[in-house]
Amino acid sequence: MTLLIQNGATQIIDEGAGEPTLLLHGVPDSGEMWRGVIAQLAPRFRCIAPDLPGMGRSATPAGFDYSLDSMADWVDGVVKSLSIDEPLNLVVHDFGGQFGLAWAVKHPQKVRRLAIFSTNFFSSYRWHPTAQLWRTPLLGELSLALTSRGMWRTQMKKFAPSIAAEQIDQTYDLSIANPQVRRTILRMYRATNSENFRGWEDRLLELTSHTPTYVLWGDRDPFAPMSQAERFGGTVEHFADYGHWLPAEAPTLIGQRLLAFFQR
Repeated sequence: MTLLIQNGATQIIDEGAGEPTLLLHGVPDSGEMWRGVIAQLAPRFRCIAPDLPGMGRSATPAGFDYSLDSMADWVDGVVKSLSIDEPLNLVVHDFGGQFGLAWAVKHPQKVRRLAIFSTNFFSSYRWHPTAQLWRTPLLGELSLALTSRGMWRTQMKKFAPSIAAEQIDQTYDLSIANPQVRRTILRMYRATNSENFRGWEDRLLELTSHTPTYVLWGDRDPFAPMSQAERFGGTVEHFADYGHWLPAEAPTLIGQRLLAFFQR
């Protein structure tokens, strides 16, 4: 379905019934990334997976600046538009972590449990080489514009060895192949500096110290080092055979892990 969030049309998957569970994807994905996990959770949980602003099939609200405050306010707009009036389970991956964790820091009373995959929310983080390229004017534009479907398939199989070919092609069609999404990706990377997390990271650790938190990490991830996982607090589980896109690489396994976590 499509909702108007901050005057921007937003595509949202809303399936299942039970405790509301918000799943936020990263770059260069869409809410479709969570389909396999949702299939496991939906019989017992209401699963909500929006396309982030300017990603997938969602528009970017006018004036949206990709600051942590803007990200948090956008997530709160989704929650309010769906009339969710109880604490929810928050599941985040990659840039979805910045959106979701910023929202959680600002609205801790709205969070029931946290599940975190391969993201950053710390001021000491150093950008990986691909991010450094995308953050560079002109070179970033050129790099994304020249990324063919074949190149994308090769890269994804390297970064996420177990991901399905259909998932790779769907991600390409909803992101790299779309000039609007390419512009969004570059804006997000260029607006995100490590110093932005100063102060926010301390508030996040305060939240995870008393909110059930489960950190799931694919150790073959070249973008988010495995040592990053323990920084969030809570219970940490490493997956040695998987990479950056753990929820898409092993959706049945991850869905089962999340079910067990939510039902404790």
